[in-house]
Amino acid sequence: MPKAAASPAPKIERADGEDGRVRAVIDAVLPSVDGGRFPVKRVAGEALRVQAHCFADGHDVLRVLLRWRAEADADWAELPMKPLGNDVWEAEFAPPAVGRYRYTVTAWVDAFESWRHDMARRIDPEDIRIASQMGAQEIAAAAGRAKGADAQALARWSSELKTAAIENSMEAPALKALALDEPLCALAERYPDRRLATHHGAELPLVADRERARFSTWYELFPRSTAPKGDRHGTFKDVEARLPAIAAMGFDVLYFPPIHPIGRIQRKGKNNTLAAQPGDVGSPWAIGAEEGGHKSILPELGTREDFQHLRAEAQRHGLEIALDIAFQCAPDHPYVKAHPSWFRWRPDGTVQYAENPPKKYQDIYPFNFETEDWQGLWTELKSVFEHWIDEGVKIFRVDNPHTKAFPFWEWAITELKREHPDVLFLAEAFTRPKVMHRLAKLGFSQSYTYFTWRNTKQELTEYFTELSQGLGSEYFRPNVWPNTPDILHERLQGGETAVFMARLVLAGTLAASYGIYGPAFELRVHLPREQGSEEYLDSEKYQLRHWNHDDPQSLAPFIARVNHIRRENPALHSDRGLRFFSIDNGELLAYAKRSADGDNVIVTVVNLDPHNVQTGWLELDLDFIDCEPAHPFQMHDLLSNQRFLWQGSRHFIRLDPHSVPAHVFVVRRRVRDERDFDYFL
Repeated sequence: MPKAAASPAPKIERADGEDGRVRAVIDAVLPSVDGGRFPVKRVAGEALRVQAHCFADGHDVLRVLLRWRAEADADWAELPMKPLGNDVWEAEFAPPAVGRYRYTVTAWVDAFESWRHDMARRIDPEDIRIASQMGAQEIAAAAGRAKGADAQALARWSSELKTAAIENSMEAPALKALALDEPLCALAERYPDRRLATHHGAELPLVADRERARFSTWYELFPRSTAPKGDRHGTFKDVEARLPAIAAMGFDVLYFPPIHPIGRIQRKGKNNTLAAQPGDVGSPWAIGAEEGGHKSILPELGTREDFQHLRAEAQRHGLEIALDIAFQCAPDHPYVKAHPSWFRWRPDGTVQYAENPPKKYQDIYPFNFETEDWQGLWTELKSVFEHWIDEGVKIFRVDNPHTKAFPFWEWAITELKREHPDVLFLAEAFTRPKVMHRLAKLGFSQSYTYFTWRNTKQELTEYFTELSQGLGSEYFRPNVWPNTPDILHERLQGGETAVFMARLVLAGTLAASYGIYGPAFELRVHLPREQGSEEYLDSEKYQLRHWNHDDPQSLAPFIARVNHIRRENPALHSDRGLRFFSIDNGELLAYAKRSADGDNVIVTVVNLDPHNVQTGWLELDLDFIDCEPAHPFQMHDLLSNQRFLWQGSRHFIRLDPHSVPAHVFVVRRRVRDERDFDYFL
């Protein structure tokens, strides 16, 4: 009987869709935010260090490449990843410009490198001859993938190696040397066989911002309270007169609460009273009146031309204007009549005002993000940002973003940054941690924090370790504030100078971005509206204030010193590189920051007790500050300009809160120049 025809082999489908001969495994690529759902954040020129967990069966050699590109580009740049051990590979790249990027990893079992690795360990002459013939085949294949002179050089090498091995015309050591010729091996490495490469399943996103997203120093003021004297309403021209003093304090962002027309219906009076009196100016966050809404300027402040002049003058002083965007309306905002479906209506025919029981905000109507006209609402709100971007504003502090729909923020910020990649957004969201982190993932460039309520040594250590080293550090950039118009923490309510100084040093050295609400902070305004409240008495939120900027007790000179230290020391320009040190006193907090290149190290010690001298023994991590145990180094206190010669890791600290409650040391290491002179650098 005739033989039955062999049935065809069944088709096998791998679960990952790869060719069955693909052996390399990419188990993870880090950093990755929610598996690539959201982007990692860096600034232009800042390195992104990528690690990949890669391996294969057996003992063959693996090749791993990091691939990256600008989102708009088709071509990938590739970098070899180095093995760190335990199947972890690492490489880094720095996005060259502001914008959006993608990165991923590819890996394969490299036949040529596996042959080369084994060849280097061979001893037996016969093994060397056989292996040389096998290597000649791999080299010939590489020649086939190469072009021009490279192809010719590899073909000659393959032929020589094969002929010498077959004809036995070389001694084994010489044959092995020919096989392992370093320049020729390096040439062959340039033309690997990547047909069986495996690719990471996701192209991970990266957003590169400008430097101010990472390092910024904010000063908040109410323009309406800048009139030099009397009860006159302040103007943009009055703000211009304050610019030299604000710049002299070392700030680079000047932030205004909303500058729009303020509603008259249900206007709040002084100290948040429900009934406004004649002349009460209302809350800037009750936006909109017959003069206009979110795209208009309160007439008392000035005109569009006045604003543009102020913005130009601020820029001349090294200050960038940041505007508050609060997506809510006063009852007489034009939106209420033009788009009633954008608001929630109660059964009695009135609009539901904002509430956070027991707090009530009768002067504010929130938007209804579940409106049937949600697309119209989204488009209009995005256009508010576009209006002010067209006016030259590139930084926005967004009020209570956690009370607006998350999908809106993801869409709006992505679209805005696609057209204007240098725009920055600060999320003012004092809310639950997961909500704050979600907003950062959605695109907010910086985020308010719980710093105001972190005051003990343990609280500060745990919180800033989390911020600087936790998983959120890849996307959550903290901006810390000792005070805001809404928050006068009980720790400041005693008015002690030492508390204000200590909180400023902590904010300015623990975080790369921080801000103060002034002039309340530098003048140590500390009276609450009532006991147990965090609201200021006679708050600027509801009335005009006039400030004595010539007060001899003002902290302005101290603030200027701290901000100068921040500007001059790259270690303080990033939230990374923070390390807490042991010190045997619960009222003393010690920590250091190191620049990415390790050349600049700042060591800070703060006395958290505003009343008493505190002493303790500080234990330095000499490896972290890059000092040798046997070599002396100089600790230059940048606050007092004192210099101390230290050696070793253990040192005595004494801080008197009645003078300066902190040390901010720069570590200066001894160097010897070409003239054989010693000095500290």
